[in-house]
Amino acid sequence: MPSFTGITQFKPMAGTSPGLAPRVTPRTTPAHDPLWNVVVMNDDVNLMTYVVHVFRKVFGYETERARRHMLEVHEQGRSVVWTGGREAAEHYVHTLQQWHLRALLESHV
Repeated sequence: MPSFTGITQFKPMAGTSPGLAPRVTPRTTPAHDPLWNVVVMNDDVNLMTYVVHVFRKVFGYETERARRHMLEVHEQGRSVVWTGGREAAEHYVHTLQQWHLRALLESHV
């Protein structure tokens, strides 16, 4: 059986007092993950009502907001429909593509 006679008594670190927390130098916070845009591009295949329906189902948008994005796609050729973290953005792009919309991911700069 091991002998415990050689155990030393706990001593506080230099520069600290018992009962007080040691000084901690603040670290800089890491940069946040960059944001990513989910962009829907215009196509000549899908009906406007269908695109509104998809935006409502995928993003939970109210009809008016979904309609604004659909009109932006129709009139300007594209619309940024969502901005956020990369993993979620990739998920939305994939989901929109499954609904047969032309969607892509671009860096939010």
